[in-house]
Amino acid sequence: MTTYAYVSNADSKDITVLRLDPQNGELSPVETVTVSTAGPAQTGTMPLAISPDRRFLHAALRFEPYTGATFSIDPRTGRLRPIGTAALPDSLAYIATDRSGRHLLGASYSGNKLSVSAIDPEGRLTANATIVPTGKNAHMVLSDPGNRFVFATNLGSDAVVRGRFDPATGAISDLALTAVTTKTGAGPRHFRFHPNGRYLYLINELDASLNAYCFDSATGALSEIQSVSTLPPGFTDKPWAADLHLTPDGRFLYGSERKSSTIAGFAVDGASGRLTPIGSAETETQPRGFAIDPSGRYLLAAGQISNALSVHAIEPQTGALRRLKQYKTGLNPSWLEIVELP
Repeated sequence: MTTYAYVSNADSKDITVLRLDPQNGELSPVETVTVSTAGPAQTGTMPLAISPDRRFLHAALRFEPYTGATFSIDPRTGRLRPIGTAALPDSLAYIATDRSGRHLLGASYSGNKLSVSAIDPEGRLTANATIVPTGKNAHMVLSDPGNRFVFATNLGSDAVVRGRFDPATGAISDLALTAVTTKTGAGPRHFRFHPNGRYLYLINELDASLNAYCFDSATGALSEIQSVSTLPPGFTDKPWAADLHLTPDGRFLYGSERKSSTIAGFAVDGASGRLTPIGSAETETQPRGFAIDPSGRYLLAAGQISNALSVHAIEPQTGALRRLKQYKTGLNPSWLEIVELP
């Protein structure tokens, strides 16, 4: 098995492909792929999504004309080959395939909507996406592990919405604003399901809090367990939290905070879902996106301002992060995906 990292660089409009050495965390360049030469100089991020079978990578361009680009992933080299584009209904802040890989889900922050684009058997996106209106400032959308429900954050409404999902047709129904409401002004942004399927963790952009919820897989209901802060000690600036990820074994959870340029770590109690802080680690300047490799040994964080990527070793017993090395990327790296290929 070989591990590759894909870094979306918003302002240079390309994707950096790197190979990760699982023995020491070293990265080596594979290629840089141009995504588009159209659009204004400042493009905003290009969210990425990898298909469940690891054969395709999708990139959503957030400048007009809004487009989804699909690449096939060479299983031997990790290289990308463009295979098609399709129109998207809006500027999408987040994209993800459903668990079957047959549909691409999108969240439009400025359009206050979710979208569903069909994916054909060759991995290409099809046009005429289905639109589902939602609350203010949709920021992320993801289907649950059972692929029965779709959840989405509405940052401006301080809510996480839930709808029923039909994986056969891609239809979302019964979308309601009553799934979860956060503290007023918290700004729910990104969330992740625990590998055991019993918990959901949510990071809030505007107050940098992190909420833990019990998840009922039968009904899709969420019930809050705990709320903790991702801010480092002594922080006095205005928070600006971004991303969060769990290690594959579910033992540790991390959240990035852009103003302090830190990543907060938490130990996860698998029996209760509760979080115990394990400290904050300095990383690249303005870490919007980061990812954890499939082995759970390394965390890669990209700095939007530093135009670089740092590799952190994850201490296996405590979850503490140890910074190993910095690597240059393109301009404004905003999104990371890591995949292990046979």
